[in-house]
Amino acid sequence: MANFNLNKAILGGRLTHDPELKNTSAGIPVCTFTIAINRRTGKDEESRADFINCTAWRQTAEFICRYFRKSSSICVIGFIQTRSWTDQNGQKRFATEVQVDEALFVDAKNEMPGERDKYAAPPANSYIPEAYQTTMAAPANTDAPDDDETPF
Repeated sequence: MANFNLNKAILGGRLTHDPELKNTSAGIPVCTFTIAINRRTGKDEESRADFINCTAWRQTAEFICRYFRKSSSICVIGFIQTRSWTDQNGQKRFATEVQVDEALFVDAKNEMPGERDKYAAPPANSYIPEAYQTTMAAPANTDAPDDDETPF
């Protein structure tokens, strides 16, 4: 029998607090945050949520800290990881968290919490691909038929 392993997590929810960017002693950016995800409940049941701890590294960490705030909707894609350690009192501790590979916007720009105007124009020091830096007019289509010749 073949050995089959699959560990993929896709989560959508809201941030419970502002993500904070830190750097490891080696200078690698890291960001930890928690996502609140509402559970499916029955019609007459009280709504409940799960709080999932997440960790993002490098560019993904910087992206999350730059564009997401407390109560922002977010979709993350990554994998579940467990770890253990011994605390200061000698107790064995365990943690389960999602290691985030990708983070995606869910809210429309005008629905994002916090400083709404900051999304009107990117900061001067932000990276903008060259293709998006200029506006180009659509070329005139000289091959298009006249309205009288259009069959619909």
